[in-house]
Amino acid sequence: MSNPPNFAQAVDLSSLGKPKSAPAGPTPGVEVTAANLTSEFLPLSKTRPVILFCWSPRSPESVEMLNVMGLLETSYKGAWSLGRVDIDAQPQVAQALQTQKIPYAVALINEQIVPLFEQAYPEAQIRLVLDKVLTLASEQGVGDAPVEIIEPEEEEAVTALEAGDFATAEVAYKKLLARKPADSFAKLGLAQTQLLIRTDGLVLDAVIKEATDNPTDLSLQLKAADMEIVNGGVEAAFTRLLHAVKESAGDDRNKAKDHLLSLFALVDPADPRLTAARSALANALF
Repeated sequence: MSNPPNFAQAVDLSSLGKPKSAPAGPTPGVEVTAANLTSEFLPLSKTRPVILFCWSPRSPESVEMLNVMGLLETSYKGAWSLGRVDIDAQPQVAQALQTQKIPYAVALINEQIVPLFEQAYPEAQIRLVLDKVLTLASEQGVGDAPVEIIEPEEEEAVTALEAGDFATAEVAYKKLLARKPADSFAKLGLAQTQLLIRTDGLVLDAVIKEATDNPTDLSLQLKAADMEIVNGGVEAAFTRLLHAVKESAGDDRNKAKDHLLSLFALVDPADPRLTAARSALANALF
């Protein structure tokens, strides 16, 4: 990997707070330096994917996410390796990875950089990203594709969904989550199923017209956003609910925000429309 221009230029830390101590206990991952990035991590990426995670003790959010990444590395049992980049201590490396803000993560696959995400995400969404990394790497002859393990409740849910029985699928996903509360795929499956339940039998054009004719009716805006996203209108759904957040207050504002967050969970974390909407929501709220 060739170094970009201004390799030695430090990352801008002006938006971060005063240095804080990292949490007690071992710090997840292997520390990345300008030296071992080339000598260790790039060669390693020829045998299995490497995730480089940029963080700082100045950013509690990035510290929390680093801990999550460490737990995920353990749960994947060596399918990929985690390298941590402390941007305070290793500004050259952060600059080489084109770090703009933290938390930030890239994958190294066969010595090639693949940007992943540049903000915090729930564990369930990070798992989806990691599985895509493993799949992409396996297609290039690096490592193995993720092995899909089907839980009995998940198989029941999928069978019900194929038959159009959304209620049974919802019950099956809830049973799986009662047994495995942290199961990211069950959480996503339940969210998708509940979206299908909310939109079952509705007609897109009719719902959009009703919402347009009654712009202050929040329930209609939520219904319209559901219909838009289930029909591929991701940006339209996000824009509609962002407007609802901005134009409402109190319980209605919280309801619009929570509904928007539930739709966020249905979209690929790497989708630029999601990144833009998350930023817009933060601006609307703060």
